[in-house]
Amino acid sequence: MKISLIQKRKLKKFNNDKLREECGIFGVSNHEDAATLVALGLHALQHRGQEGCGIVSFDGKSYHSEKRQGLVGDHFTDLETLKKLPGNFAIGHNRYSTTGETSLRNIQPFFADLHMGGLSVAHNGNLTNALILRDSLVKEGAIFRTTSDTETIVQLIAKSKRDKFLDKLIDTLFQIQGGYSIILMTNKKLVGARDPFGIRPLVIGKLKNSFILASETCALDIVGATFVREVENGEIVIIENSELKSIKPFPKRKARPCVFEYIYFARPDSLINGKCAYEYRKNLGAQLASETDLKADLVIPVPDSGVPAALGYADQSKKKFELGLIRNHYVGRTFIEPTQSIRSLGVKLKLSSTQTIVKNKSLILIDDSLVRGTTCHKIVKMLYEAGAKEVHVRIACPEIKFPDFYGVDMPTKEELLAHSKTNDEMCSYIKAKSLKFLSLQGLYKAMCGEIRNNNYPQFSDHYFTGEYPIKPSDNLQGMKVRQLSLLSGKSNN
Repeated sequence: MKISLIQKRKLKKFNNDKLREECGIFGVSNHEDAATLVALGLHALQHRGQEGCGIVSFDGKSYHSEKRQGLVGDHFTDLETLKKLPGNFAIGHNRYSTTGETSLRNIQPFFADLHMGGLSVAHNGNLTNALILRDSLVKEGAIFRTTSDTETIVQLIAKSKRDKFLDKLIDTLFQIQGGYSIILMTNKKLVGARDPFGIRPLVIGKLKNSFILASETCALDIVGATFVREVENGEIVIIENSELKSIKPFPKRKARPCVFEYIYFARPDSLINGKCAYEYRKNLGAQLASETDLKADLVIPVPDSGVPAALGYADQSKKKFELGLIRNHYVGRTFIEPTQSIRSLGVKLKLSSTQTIVKNKSLILIDDSLVRGTTCHKIVKMLYEAGAKEVHVRIACPEIKFPDFYGVDMPTKEELLAHSKTNDEMCSYIKAKSLKFLSLQGLYKAMCGEIRNNNYPQFSDHYFTGEYPIKPSDNLQGMKVRQLSLLSGKSNN
């Protein structure tokens, strides 16, 4: 029995003590099985969004669109659906909503029939001036069919007075602000663009005569494509007639990719700046161990995200690594209706302890991050109930004190545990014996081999520092943006 969308939302609300991935995008040019390759690519990018998925294809004459709520594997694996998506060009999108409510109309890719011809867009990220742009466009007569900030991009392209498509796109990109990577498909071109700071990721792959654009390299691997390179910050790549061209219309800026792509978002086997994400995470754990002097019996991870850091910690500290917690990967498929009595079981729905391993042991519990602290509190309690003698919590990133505005769904500033609490207060809240975070300088040393330069940070690390590469023009102050039309303060009077 499949779990309903309403039930999924209840589960999501029930277990929201993690930063949530943005979205996954994938595009293919000049391949006879374009839609099938997109479906496979989206499957590899499923971790980046689970609320909805869509594919738009172009067969040389017409555009074809299929959108579904839920997982890729539930909808784009049968031949009947894929037959509805003919053509040698296709783009796809996995959605995790950060702006706009969850509904079929907000599932991408978006398609619009413009004066210049058809246009389809898939977008990963968030526009920080979407409300301002939307209000301006509506005043000028634009009609919005969705509540997603992505439609603002389509509207701006449609409104541009420039003659050529690329000039219209450049005109649009100079108006929008925020973190984004975009794939666009016209009747002649497949185009990818990355924001001037390179906050959101985008990579280029090659499969025989076909070029591929994707959020991560793991999506290239699943279709047998060769990784070519990352799209650079502020770069636009144009694929036409089996050739790839590049333009860089923005003033040159130092790249500041999102640090959480390295820490958590990217799949462990994806390449980022020449290394697998797994390697960065293991290095973070090793650096964390070098900053800590702690006697304990075992190092155990919070699965699955804490495993690489815990391995690095154990190697560096010469302590024994064990799986003290086991993750149930099927809770979202088998758990149907979370009643209050079941909901009170909390984290035990997804994790259970290996009691004979942790009993009478002093434990170092490793996780990649600490957000609200509610899940960590439950895990620590579970380990003590299983007979652990001591539970020391170590976090493989600095304290998360500030919200994100560039496409990451996360709690408000007031909900972040580290925003208003001291280390001792946080430790008391999660009921651990001790608590320590990786230092900011340690994070940079682990990932870059050098200390953070305050004038030129290598990453978008505003989660820890409050130093935003782009100030949110909409002045959202950390609120969760779900529907632009509601936040704009307009009514239908």
